[in-house]
Amino acid sequence: MPTIPWLDIDKLDFPDIDSALDDPNGLLAVGGDLSTDRILAAYHQGIFPWYEESQPILWWSPEPRTVLNPEDVYINRSLRKALRREDYSVSFNRAFNDVLDGCAELSPKRPGTWITDDMRTAYRALHQQGWAHSVEVWREERLIGGLYGMGIGQVFFGESMFSREANASKIALVHLCGQIQEWGYPLIDCQVGNDYLDNMGAQEISREKFRQHLSVYTNLPGHPVANWTMNWRYGQKTLAE
Repeated sequence: MPTIPWLDIDKLDFPDIDSALDDPNGLLAVGGDLSTDRILAAYHQGIFPWYEESQPILWWSPEPRTVLNPEDVYINRSLRKALRREDYSVSFNRAFNDVLDGCAELSPKRPGTWITDDMRTAYRALHQQGWAHSVEVWREERLIGGLYGMGIGQVFFGESMFSREANASKIALVHLCGQIQEWGYPLIDCQVGNDYLDNMGAQEISREKFRQHLSVYTNLPGHPVANWTMNWRYGQKTLAE
């Protein structure tokens, strides 16, 4: 049985992503911490943390990798109808902590969560430093859905999303795609595919191709942090005050 390397708490080095296991798909390393520097080093190499409360920190780089090109997001008829309604608003970076809480909510379909207290602390720190961002969908000032992830260079690394009403997370994703496409971002990392992502236009690429993309796109200048904070109402966008 292959041995999974334990990370040295005093070093930010990761094993080469090609050494990740086939089963479970993408498991690369164990241990370390969730410091900002370590998480940023991981993302630059196509690695992300994902583990449950009872486990040590697990680091992953799956093969293949699921990505979404913002211009390819698929909007079906029912979603298009929902987007045209004037009964919701969308914001960026208005309620990051609330989005984290929403993504961590338990339900009959999701009895467990990988968004542990330590993960929340880590991503809140990343948000405060301008790396992590959220998209919120509101109805009458009530948060009904959203998503969060990391913006590094010109790549958005999606982490999690949630809906409390139909289509809410899809509305968040469509607005994210539209905005980062406007900024020239070519790629959203979706990590691991599922039916939801497939239906939204995501595709699978090889781990090596993903690494090549990261080597270029994460080293391009990203958008100013201040301009991530904005609101939409009835399709009209304004920078938040």
